[in-house]
Amino acid sequence: MRTLYHIPLSPFCRKVRLALAEKRIPFELRIERIWERRPEFEQMNPAGTVPVLLEENGLVIADSYAICEYLDEAYPDLPLLGRTLAERAEVRRLVAWFDGKFHDQVTRNLLYEKHTKRLLGRGNPDATAMRAGYQHMKQHMDYIGHLAENRAWLAGSQLSLADFAAAAHLSALDYIGDVKWELSEPAHDWYARMKSRPCFRGVLADRISGLAPPEHYSDPDF
Repeated sequence: MRTLYHIPLSPFCRKVRLALAEKRIPFELRIERIWERRPEFEQMNPAGTVPVLLEENGLVIADSYAICEYLDEAYPDLPLLGRTLAERAEVRRLVAWFDGKFHDQVTRNLLYEKHTKRLLGRGNPDATAMRAGYQHMKQHMDYIGHLAENRAWLAGSQLSLADFAAAAHLSALDYIGDVKWELSEPAHDWYARMKSRPCFRGVLADRISGLAPPEHYSDPDF
């Protein structure tokens, strides 16, 4: 069985999990506490980061985008990166938006400060960073709402990796109760559609010891 080394609330790991599940590719999850710097893991990925996908034949693929590119090439029956050059360019642009701009402005300022920092023993949350995260969230929710109102899915007419990248970040933030869904009804409705997909069941079943999600977290009709 192929193995995905992950951290449960990492949006990058969640993106890969969603892609694997959407493509119906069997895999097992293994939590990797990267801060422990396990030598066996760092032999697989010298960068010491997750996610890392270990295939049954021993092939190791590290980095969430590299894994998703690999999955689309190795299992092309359900493409998530688009079919035409234009579609693929737009999917890539939006994946970069969510994994770059959204992560730097929102996810890092909220998830890292409220959860990851405590996990790593790096002190108390930075109130300034958290305020910046909440402020930036409005812009991003507006943008997601704009895309959802004007397209069938975020990148166009087909469900794509762009939807999974956005949903991965939002699901991690929603677990800690930090998504202001009232900011955008179209964004809320799009995410409700994402939560209703079978591939989301594993993510919605996540539970972190000592950190319970809000009641609506697992409810597709929230």
